[in-house]
Amino acid sequence: MIRNTTKHQKMGWVLFILYLALLVYFLFFAEFFGRTGADLREEYAYNLEPFKEIMRFWNYRDQLGMGAFLLNVVGNVVAFMPCGFFLPIVSRRSKKWYNTIFISAGFSLGVEVTQLISRVGSFDVDDIMLNTAGGILGYITYRIVQRMRIWRRRRHAGKK
Repeated sequence: MIRNTTKHQKMGWVLFILYLALLVYFLFFAEFFGRTGADLREEYAYNLEPFKEIMRFWNYRDQLGMGAFLLNVVGNVVAFMPCGFFLPIVSRRSKKWYNTIFISAGFSLGVEVTQLISRVGSFDVDDIMLNTAGGILGYITYRIVQRMRIWRRRRHAGKK
């Protein structure tokens, strides 16, 4: 697997693994987000209703602060953009947009189920939707970067 990879793919793997390590840290261990052992509750909160938490954060943004809204909504999207960006670099199968979306959604579901089982954070269907949107935006960013690289390579080849 690693032997038949290019330098860019190897660097992609290194960055992807670093991204995954940081994601696990922030989702399960970061005290800034209230992820401590003392945070375990007898009653666990979860949300299975689409858009419920997004609307709650939007409707109560004056009380919670715009920072809480941005951290929840934009943070979930941004957190999974690297997933959608690096997957096509490290996996040939993920060069197809639908595979990247499926893997991003599956990975997000896995994170949410782990949060449900470990009772760290909360299981939220809105997070799955926002994380998947982040994967899609990451893939779109990957495609734009690839097109720019091809355009630049063609432009430099024409000058020779």
